Parts: sequence; structure tokens; C-alpha cells
Amino acid sequence: MHFAVYLPLLLPLLAPLGARLIAERCEPRLATWLLAASALVLGAASTLSLGLLALTGLARVPRLAALGHWAPLTAHDDPAALPVALAAGLLLGGATVMAVRFLLRRVRTLAAAALDAACMPARDGLVVVEDEAPDAFALPGLPGRVVVSTGMLRTLDGDEHGILLAHERAHLTAHHYAFVATAQLGAAANPLLRPLARAVTYTIERWADENAATATGDRRKVARTVGKAALAARHHPGRTPGGALGFLGFLGLLGRRERRRTIGPVPRRVAALLAPPLTLRPALAAGTLAVLATATLASAEATHDLHALLRAVGTW
Repeated sequence: MHFAVYLPLLLPLLAPLGARLIAERCEPRLATWLLAASALVLGAASTLSLGLLALTGLARVPRLAALGHWAPLTAHDDPAALPVALAAGLLLGGATVMAVRFLLRRVRTLAAAALDAACMPARDGLVVVEDEAPDAFALPGLPGRVVVSTGMLRTLDGDEHGILLAHERAHLTAHHYAFVATAQLGAAANPLLRPLARAVTYTIERWADENAATATGDRRKVARTVGKAALAARHHPGRTPGGALGFLGFLGLLGRRERRRTIGPVPRRVAALLAPPLTLRPALAAGTLAVLATATLASAEATHDLHALLRAVGTW
């Protein structure tokens, strides 16, 4: 346990490098899956490690150890020093509070989005709103809605309207809001994973861009549409509601401060569309899965070792 319990706490340090490599070099759909899975698995593994370390501290207290029917651990038996166990307990408490707050906030946001979508009269899932600000977003629900402002419709021509709708419908069809929420949950539990969550907000837009390019058969036209909409929106800031996924990256699933950082990055999307499509990158995917497997196995090994230690020092 001495090594295995700490490994899931160290692996999240690779998040900035991994997020950049996966987002920039891997096909967007696979990149989104890898990033979201990494945030969730590493967030869960690191939280479990904190719990195991905190438990070693609790097991030193005779009354608490008696509740588990084992003898109190001694400094000689304990695989973690008492200050380490106390620090792990504090971090675990903070991670739990942040994760629960995030889940409650996200459930409220998605419920409000679904209610808004259900109340919107739509034709083929499309809602046109009177608004001079160029804006377009997908609102998840049962069913979801694609909302487009009259300002955006006037900004784009007929072919570009089709590109915009293909992009937004890709958000709904692929349930991109679930990927964002999953990655954000991992980041809420472990702030070191925030680069992965930010990368997911980019790769879902790239995924939707590629869907639009496939539907229209013209990557340059999609790139031009994204750039044209972004230039128009600079002078009319969007008002995307909570729970929505916007054409220009206005993510209502994020908090206000996070949303400001996530607007765009349109130039990267345009450059990616003007370049040849990215491939699956099996080696990169295999490396990511190896890291996740390592975190999972280390957590399982640490849990088994602590269980064996507690059985060795006392009767269950």
C-alpha cells in the first residue's frame, strides 16, 4: 500500500500534457471519450486514495477502530504517517463537498434546460427567437431543441444555415452535455484535472464541427461559417442559457467565470477544419487507457492491502 495508494494522487499531474496531446492530435470523437473517461477515472481513483489514507488515521483511534471491529493501528503498523492521514482527511472532505455541490448544481441546470426545451414550440426541433444578437445553441431535453436567433440567421446565408443546424444537432444527438458534465465532475473532485475538463469543452465543438463537415462535404465552408459567426458575435455577446451548448463555445453547463475562458477558441477550430481530418491515433489511445488501468489497479491494490492490514492487526 505504501506506493500504490499514492500513485492515483500523482497521475493527475499528467493532466495538462495529456489534455493537450489528446485534444490536438486525436480524432475529436475519440478524444472526447478519452478525456471524459480520464477525468472520471482519475477523479474517482484519487478520491479513493484520499479515503484510504484518511482511514488509516481513523483506525488509530481506539473507539473508531472498535466500530470496525479491528484493533487500533500503531505507528509501526500504519502505512501512512498521522499528518499525512489528517491532510488526506481534509482534502477528502473538500473533494466530497465540491463534488456534491457540483452534482446538485448540474442536476438543477439540466432540469431547467429540459423544462425550457419542453416549453418551446418547435418545428423539427428548431426554435427561432427574435434577437438581434447572433446566437445559436443546443438545449438538451426530451426532446432537445436547437435555438437560433434571427440575428444569426441574417448573418449567415442559406448553405451556412445548414452547417449551423448540423453542428447544433450533433451536440444533441451525441449527448455532448453528458461528456462535459462527466469531465467537470472529475475536476470538481480533483482540481488537478481541470485541464481535461477544459479540453472536453473544445473537443465537443470539434466533434460537432466534423459532423457538420461530413454532412456538407465542405470543410472550408464549415471553417468559414464558424469564423463568420464568431466575427459577428464579437459585437453582440451571446446570452446562452444554462444547460446549453453554443455554436461558438458558449457553454451554459459551465459557471460564469469558466464560460468566459471557454468562449472559442474559434481560431483553433478554424485551423483544424482547414487542415486534413485527424486520425484515431491508436498509440495515444492505448497510452491513455494504460494510465487509467494503472490508476484503477493501484486503487484496487491499495484497498486490498489496507483490508489485509486491518485483518492482520485485529479481528473483524
